[in-house]
Amino acid sequence: MEITELTPAERRVWDAFPRGERVDFSEGPDERAVDGAGWGPQRTVRADVLTALLLSGSPAEGQVAGLNLKGVRVTGKLNLKYAVVEHAIRLRGCWFERAPLLYGAQLRALVLSDSALPGLTASTVSVDVVLRLSCCRISGPVRLAGARVAGGLFLGGAVIGTPPAPGTDPAAAVEAAEPPLRFNHADIGTDVIATGLTVYGQTRVNGATVGGQINLDDARLLNPGGDALHAETLSVGTDVRARGLRAEGRVNLSGARIPRQLDLARARLVNPGGTALRASSCVIGEVWLRACETVQGDVNLRRSQFDLLHVEPGGWPEQVRLDGLTYRSLRPHLPAEQRLPVLDRDEAGYLPHAYEQLAASYRAAGDEAAARTVQLAKLRRHRLTLPRHARLWGLLQDVTVGYGFRPLRAAGWLAALLCTGALAYGLRPPAPLKAGEAPEFNPVFYTLDLMLPIIGFGQEEAFGPRGWYQWLSYVLIVTGWVLATTTAAGVSRSLSRQ
Repeated sequence: MEITELTPAERRVWDAFPRGERVDFSEGPDERAVDGAGWGPQRTVRADVLTALLLSGSPAEGQVAGLNLKGVRVTGKLNLKYAVVEHAIRLRGCWFERAPLLYGAQLRALVLSDSALPGLTASTVSVDVVLRLSCCRISGPVRLAGARVAGGLFLGGAVIGTPPAPGTDPAAAVEAAEPPLRFNHADIGTDVIATGLTVYGQTRVNGATVGGQINLDDARLLNPGGDALHAETLSVGTDVRARGLRAEGRVNLSGARIPRQLDLARARLVNPGGTALRASSCVIGEVWLRACETVQGDVNLRRSQFDLLHVEPGGWPEQVRLDGLTYRSLRPHLPAEQRLPVLDRDEAGYLPHAYEQLAASYRAAGDEAAARTVQLAKLRRHRLTLPRHARLWGLLQDVTVGYGFRPLRAAGWLAALLCTGALAYGLRPPAPLKAGEAPEFNPVFYTLDLMLPIIGFGQEEAFGPRGWYQWLSYVLIVTGWVLATTTAAGVSRSLSRQ
């Protein structure tokens, strides 16, 4: 490209490029790039001039060439489509008339920090060092799908997209708008730093691979009625940090692989009437939902695998999906009575695995009493799904021995009935069936003889009560069989679990 006439501002840029010197056109620290449309010709540089320098400029002897500008008004389109650029591009605090076109370009480094752009088209771009969009104001879409960045991607403090006009239906805006931020299927060598990022619309990162961490601390992802964060099959080398995240719309992490932490401490997840957090089929080291507000919308964790799940009972919404969720540890350690109500909120109804998983976490923590409480709650919940006659038998097991988890309850029933029978028959002993052949009557062992179906003390066969005492003997016999049967069933159930 041949540039024959340069303005004074362009001449400054042209002369500084071979030595990589910085050219600062800014007029103060409080200057904002969003006001760059009003900057005069003394600060205006044509995009064609920048393109010519990047494609054909050469370094001065012994120097490293590069484009290093601040506070420039760039007119026209910076078109580097499919270009191979050997020089670093640093355009800080600049205003762009049109969205730069970097599709398929191969760049050394691209820094656009604090700049204002109507968009950025850089799908499949390849950057050797770093891509910085920190604190940018970008009104149109940022297209980074398939990008390859050997270093990091920096988006901290950027504002991307345009907030909907007052009175606009958010759902209609979601359907019509293009996702303002896309780096789906991108390959980022180190970290994605996006602290304080604001996006009006969908942030799409599905299929992306990040060698380090993704940091979304205090970010605002605003897409009511749609996907605030679409990150299916995301693969991260270490962590996803999102402390203080505010997400309006669904956060979709289905199929994500995060070996260390998904940290959503103090996050606010809002998607009323839909799914606020979908993390199904994920493999994640630790999931932290500490000190969060109650999630507004459903939470879907089906078929996921976590090493640790940290969530307070008050953080769960009214409806959850936990079928197939497995975790080794549940924090904070709370009484089982505070954890069990969440399992009743599952959309699928009664899920035995959810109770078994909760009991296993208590057992791993050494809290056998809480594990038994969960198992008992599981059987009681299961009883509600049975036919009426089966419910009656289950209720009988529950009342008598707590399905085998409350063995002392059977001892209590036995002691109460033994006292009743011994007192009744002690006051009025039954007559012997054969006079002169019966052993000496003992009301305690006579009652035990009636209640214990296997052991015999020779009292029941020798004496025959009459009247209501005979009916009392029937009650003791039936009750003894019921206690023996339910106790045996409970013991068998306990042994099968072990």
